[in-house]
Amino acid sequence: MKNKSWKPWILLSPSLAAVFFLLVVPVCFVIVYSFWLRAPSGADIPAFQFGNYAKFFEDFFYPSILLTTLRVALETVFLCLIMGYIPAYFFYKTESKLKPFLMIIVMLPFWISFIIRTLSWINILGDSGLINHVLMRIGVIQEPIAMLYNEGAVIMGLLQYLLPFMILNIYVSLDGIDKSLAEAAKSLGCTEWQAFKEVTMPLSLPGVSAGCLLVFVLTCGTYLPPMILGGPGNEMIANLIFKRVIGTLDWPFGSAISAILLILLATIVYTYNRYMGISQIFKTLSNE
Repeated sequence: MKNKSWKPWILLSPSLAAVFFLLVVPVCFVIVYSFWLRAPSGADIPAFQFGNYAKFFEDFFYPSILLTTLRVALETVFLCLIMGYIPAYFFYKTESKLKPFLMIIVMLPFWISFIIRTLSWINILGDSGLINHVLMRIGVIQEPIAMLYNEGAVIMGLLQYLLPFMILNIYVSLDGIDKSLAEAAKSLGCTEWQAFKEVTMPLSLPGVSAGCLLVFVLTCGTYLPPMILGGPGNEMIANLIFKRVIGTLDWPFGSAISAILLILLATIVYTYNRYMGISQIFKTLSNE
């Protein structure tokens, strides 16, 4: 009996070892580096001090980028929610034979490189891109409209990347709702809208909140759309980390910024898990 209790751990040991060495150990290194000193010569000196964290908060430039990241993340979450709930609800209600095909279209972006998808917006929104070319060809405008290298272009790139995650989260939640509940509500005198508002929508909220959390966290950690589609004033926190670690090789300060972002996101995820439960996210990812 005692040997049987170890069998699950033996079977899980390869996965646990991979998680430990590929995730836990690198994160620990980042946290340790965040306390090191950066010498004037450029060398990193092992130490235990909070100067890198103090440096982040002493200059409002760094917190302002963090606040911008949070604002853009919230805007992306809101737009993904508005644009994602409708197709997810359609997939839940439809009995069409085209439903599997439409689901494949939603998941199609996952089959294409994220870099290629982001770069494609240059050919769409650029001065000589598709939109400006068509508008100038039909005489709507005389000069190209500046649609690239601003916050709007960054959000467009983020929507293309994150919208499928929102749709799939909400759809999985809706798919678990018994359709007879809405039918019962309508048999008791509810209209279609009332049945949706009183029955379907409340029961889908776990998927909505899971989708919002996933989109928010992924937005805060991405750097490609701001780097490729954003301008000088559209940096996000991941771009700042990239520049500090790769651009200036300032590992201690870059690690401190990473640790601050990690603590912030961990707090958000912990709060969500405490009040909503994180199992909905795992359920969605297992169905992708």
